[in-house]
Amino acid sequence: MSTSISDTTLPRSIWFLRGVRAAFSLPGLILVSSFVGFAALAKDAGVTVAQAAFMTGIVWALPSMVVLVGAIVSGVALPAAMFAVTLSAIRLMPMVMALVPEMRADRTRPWVLYLLSHFVAVTSWVLAMERLKHIPRDKRTIFYAGLGGMLVTANIIVVVTFYAVADALPFAISAALLMLTPMYFLTSLWGSARERAGHMAMAFGVGLGPLFHVLLPQFDLLAAGLVGGTAAYGWHLWRRRVHAA
Repeated sequence: MSTSISDTTLPRSIWFLRGVRAAFSLPGLILVSSFVGFAALAKDAGVTVAQAAFMTGIVWALPSMVVLVGAIVSGVALPAAMFAVTLSAIRLMPMVMALVPEMRADRTRPWVLYLLSHFVAVTSWVLAMERLKHIPRDKRTIFYAGLGGMLVTANIIVVVTFYAVADALPFAISAALLMLTPMYFLTSLWGSARERAGHMAMAFGVGLGPLFHVLLPQFDLLAAGLVGGTAAYGWHLWRRRVHAA
């Protein structure tokens, strides 16, 4: 996709619809499939359909929603559940910091960026980072509003729809659908990593995840990411010193 002179004169409504259309993609389809699995997980955990739909719209990021449902099943107190979800969502902060400068234009109001930051999750972030560079800067916020809004709306509908038939889905299929998104983006991030340190960070994270799930079940994602990322960065510094010597 490239921007032509005629594209820069298109009204904002057209760019919003282009954002909506961008949501209908392979990553979007995989995300929808994962939310089918989440609908089954939520129903099995005793979460009502209204609560599951509310989670989808407000929490949005699927791993944080799984953490929240897991906390509910475990009978964790509300403050502890909120803390666990917050820790899980911290991983999105670097994505927001990378995406916001790409969307900001001279006249962009801060509240618009704050609002659009809610839509940041792995799927919307990857799609936006691929496409925003081809979009006029003053049209990027409205494009992302269409993209993020469509992803959230579509998955709320998916959760409500499949919640009703979740009992008919075998557990193995529900679990497999739930795992589609992390597996897809793990392979995508592996292929797009520019440095070996990125590969090492992912390898450390995958290896440490099961260990920290046993040792620190409430903080496994955070611990695996922190330790694995730090180890990969240390390995990167060591490798640079070896090559410089």
